[in-house]
Amino acid sequence: MKKILLIINVWFLFSACNEKDQFTSDPFTNFRSLWKQIDEYYCFFDYKNIDWNAIYNKYSVQINDSLDRYQLFDVLGKMLAELQDGHTNLISTFNVSRFWNWHENYPDNFNSVVHRQYMGTDYFIAGGLRYRILMDSIGYVYYGNFSIVVGEAHLDEMFLHFKDCKALIFDVRNNSGGTLTYSERIASRFINEKMTVGYIQHKTGPGHNDFSEPYPIKLEPSKRVKWFRPVALLTNRSCYSATNDFVSKMKQFQQVTVIGDRTGGGCGLPFHAELPNGWSVRFSSSPMLNAQKEITESGIDPDIKVDIAESDQLKNIDTIIEEALNYLKEKTSGITISSE
Repeated sequence: MKKILLIINVWFLFSACNEKDQFTSDPFTNFRSLWKQIDEYYCFFDYKNIDWNAIYNKYSVQINDSLDRYQLFDVLGKMLAELQDGHTNLISTFNVSRFWNWHENYPDNFNSVVHRQYMGTDYFIAGGLRYRILMDSIGYVYYGNFSIVVGEAHLDEMFLHFKDCKALIFDVRNNSGGTLTYSERIASRFINEKMTVGYIQHKTGPGHNDFSEPYPIKLEPSKRVKWFRPVALLTNRSCYSATNDFVSKMKQFQQVTVIGDRTGGGCGLPFHAELPNGWSVRFSSSPMLNAQKEITESGIDPDIKVDIAESDQLKNIDTIIEEALNYLKEKTSGITISSE
């Protein structure tokens, strides 16, 4: 995977150097630069059925010399929102444009107040992991941010804490992503042989369909403490980017069942570029596919679909956790723990 990322970076680097503009605050020059960079390097035009030329016509008529920087930023931000991509942002010294509709029209399926009823105050903390043993010998871990470190020693300690548990709930709800390294590190604890867990493509030219053949992403099993007992992986629509990648990997493993709501997606590897006025833009440039070579930009469906019931929330009950507990109790009924 590192080799592929190097190829991506080199191609973009030379492209950017060849087309670098001198600094200017001219509205149309910056509009044109942004539109062209997206046109040549964005990766989901066909998947999302976006007519980028029509977008040009829609927004070019809104650009004129009288626009101040705030007005220009607003127009360019709205143009980027047409991509419907949570990985795409315009970044200035005074604001960051963003597209949040990928999760706003879905139920939250996570209530922090209710969640505290399950976590209590005596849970363990290992890096970004918060964990404890719940009822009926079922372990529970919450990981809310893939940007927070999870080291190998953290994982060892967590799994050793659960050594007498029959099953595990791994909750990544409301985790909007972060570092893919932690996705790979955690997922490697659930396999015992090398697996192809996905694919990546990179741009090979400026055309909307100029992509390489899918390159396999291999996951090596960890040589440290691993877990092969049943797992319920809890998800909601706010699982995005690296979290979506983690769910994509884990969903392939025989002992894992995904419970909750559809993830938020975000499977485009983001890249940063710069406009002539110094603003930067981040956008999806390389599609990452699942093991079946499918694009998961729009999210991943759970194996068991569950929403948190309003009536349960009023009683401080998390419907999704309860579904996971019931599922795992049935799954492990009659099972005796033995050393692995």
